[in-house]
Amino acid sequence: MKTIDAFDKQFATEESCKVFLTQMRWPNGVECPRCGNKNVYTLKARPFNWLCKATDCGGKNGYRFSVLTHTIFENTKKPLKLWFKVGYLMLVGKKGISALQVHRVIFGEDSGSDYRTSWYMCMRWRAAMQGDYVAPLGGEIEVDETFVGGKEGNKHLSKRGKGGRGTAGKVAVIGAIARKGMVVAKVVENTDTRTLDSFVRSTVADDVSLIATDEHSGYRLLDKDFNHQAVKHGKGEYVRGNIHTSHIDSFWSLLKRGIMGQFHHVSKEYLPLYVNEFSWRHNSRHSVDAFRDLLTTCSK
Repeated sequence: MKTIDAFDKQFATEESCKVFLTQMRWPNGVECPRCGNKNVYTLKARPFNWLCKATDCGGKNGYRFSVLTHTIFENTKKPLKLWFKVGYLMLVGKKGISALQVHRVIFGEDSGSDYRTSWYMCMRWRAAMQGDYVAPLGGEIEVDETFVGGKEGNKHLSKRGKGGRGTAGKVAVIGAIARKGMVVAKVVENTDTRTLDSFVRSTVADDVSLIATDEHSGYRLLDKDFNHQAVKHGKGEYVRGNIHTSHIDSFWSLLKRGIMGQFHHVSKEYLPLYVNEFSWRHNSRHSVDAFRDLLTTCSK
């Protein structure tokens, strides 16, 4: 990642931000975001705006669009360079950055800007991180599920569930990680056999050399099609040769520490977006310009 000084110099003005966004969106030339027509007209009186007159799109009157059309920045009233700075700050923090921290760092306590603006900007960036496409994972894969949510005893009395200990009141998340490689994670409604088996088969390549899990019965159907091996955590076994789930466990630890330390509370409704964020940062950890990569996903 660039240093913050280099980042600020590259994106010092609105024009520099829009030039860069244009290049990221349309590396082969501007095209209509509605129909894909490349024969568009530049509106000289309005920089970074174009007109599409394709018959099945704008027609005679034309369809006007800008570099912000159909992106997470569309209809924003905030400068694009502020949006860029928020996205940058979210990427450089290993455990993320809360909207409250963004509000303090970007806008300042006495700026008069509403905290909800910072929250909205952060959530829009997390939505863009849904574009983090990962090809089927190959090699040695670890798969595991975890549950996210506070301990019942730490919650306000009105927020406590009736289930007591264990997974009661928590949200299930399943993940697969290629050792020293990419991770894919998603929120699921439950951890039954159909859910776990379907996730693994849609995530890993057919020729993986190993799928390592714990002893959860939901993975049992993998045995007939893959080299599936399990460690028995319930019996105190955590590693057997190269059979272990330490890499995905480390990812879960980072996710939970980030949620507890930075965000404190994440609702079930928005948890998938936070899972997107942590997955994106993990998958981009070796990228020389993760922000550049992120901008390619900002189109709706």
